[in-house]
Amino acid sequence: MSELQGDIKHYTPDIHSKKGEGLTREVAGFVLETAYDALPDRLIDLGKKSILDGFGLALSGSVAESGRIVQDYLHAQGVTGPEGAATLIGTRMRAPARFAAFANGVGIHADDFDDTQLAVGPDRVYGLLTHPTAPCLPAALAIAEQRNGSGKDFMLAYHLGVEVETKIAEAISPRHYQHGFHATATCGTFAAAAAAARLQRLDTDTTLRALAIAASQSAGLRENFGTMTKPFHAGRSSESGVVAVDFARAGWTATDRILESPRGFFQAHGGGYDLEAIAGKLGEPWTFVDPGVSIKPNPSGSLTHPGMTRMLELILEHDIKAEEVDHVDVGTNHNMPNALIHHRPVNELQAKFSMEFCMAILLLERRGGLPEFTDEVVNREDVQAMIGKIHFGVHPEAEAAGYDKMTTIIDIHLKDGRTVSGRADFGKGSPANPMSYDEAADKFRGCAEFAGWDPSRTEALVEQVRHLEDVTSITELTQLLAR
Repeated sequence: MSELQGDIKHYTPDIHSKKGEGLTREVAGFVLETAYDALPDRLIDLGKKSILDGFGLALSGSVAESGRIVQDYLHAQGVTGPEGAATLIGTRMRAPARFAAFANGVGIHADDFDDTQLAVGPDRVYGLLTHPTAPCLPAALAIAEQRNGSGKDFMLAYHLGVEVETKIAEAISPRHYQHGFHATATCGTFAAAAAAARLQRLDTDTTLRALAIAASQSAGLRENFGTMTKPFHAGRSSESGVVAVDFARAGWTATDRILESPRGFFQAHGGGYDLEAIAGKLGEPWTFVDPGVSIKPNPSGSLTHPGMTRMLELILEHDIKAEEVDHVDVGTNHNMPNALIHHRPVNELQAKFSMEFCMAILLLERRGGLPEFTDEVVNREDVQAMIGKIHFGVHPEAEAAGYDKMTTIIDIHLKDGRTVSGRADFGKGSPANPMSYDEAADKFRGCAEFAGWDPSRTEALVEQVRHLEDVTSITELTQLLAR
């Protein structure tokens, strides 16, 4: 009998437990009572980078195959048209807010190039919590556009949603992720609901019900990593939050204690949670500030980034040519291969979760951006041959470093007998090696160029987000994001 089967057989919920009593109400109060002026300047600055990043990724995601399928599907359902409340980024299409949230959530996560929450607890796997922007930003943008909100309205809702999402992800038992749930999908639904609740100016009772409705839509499984269903998770979680608020506003009933109940979200999805990780911790500190959110330098799983950062440094420092390489050993802690599951990828989505491909493409091209993560490149003969030279597994030094790091040990064995080695705990874009706003803007420009965006509109967007607090109507942004 497996550990999980054993848990199910012997577990009887304590339906009289008072642990965390009032926690859902605390979350609702935080969402409804926090004012824009309470947001620290540093938080606003950090958030602008992720917001700009999200917009760029929605643009590049709109031209992905998954984007085309979503757009065709929504058009076929008859839900798109000029009278729609919200913009599908990168297209001429408009749709009701729920469908715009879905499409833009899929787009932001389509290339697995979006930002990543970093864990706090030593029992958490660093970087394996949520992608905070993908489920939250689309819901906030859609409702802000529907209500003609300002830049400040939008930023406040976005930050409240991200904070709720990340603290829930930090609190839930690590078993949640380890046993197969995708936290971006499950916890992201709360982010979207919180952002939409704030923008719709709900009262406490309605917000409590919205959170409960959102929780009952919370779903997403990691077995789908490396397929289109992973970005589908982000889109559905964003849409589900919007739907939850719509139904709560209509009078739909739901529990007022969905988080802390012995039969609620934390217990059902994780078998428990750490109350001290969330109670009294919302905005104390803000997750964006501490421990921070990582912006990805490459369109692949975040666990590849320390290794990719260090590998590129070694290649350039020692001028390593692909033909000089005999083989490469890459070692991490045992949790990282649990997510980087595609050892012989055959398409771009699998390649995003392949340490072997990520190392191979740097050796061959000295870069790993959107143009490199395509089916055509992945299946090139030289790429597949180099993938076969990358040996990826657990390294005792990385294991000993702890799971609160993404320690990656690299040994490049050259044909002349030399070995070039390196280690990295964090990648470029992490709080330990952060991107500036200008560097994030360069990434945005690359995404916009990939989508075929007018450079003048690209530069206007960079400047509008830089000064987002001065934007009087969010439509000033969405007009630049629509074809």
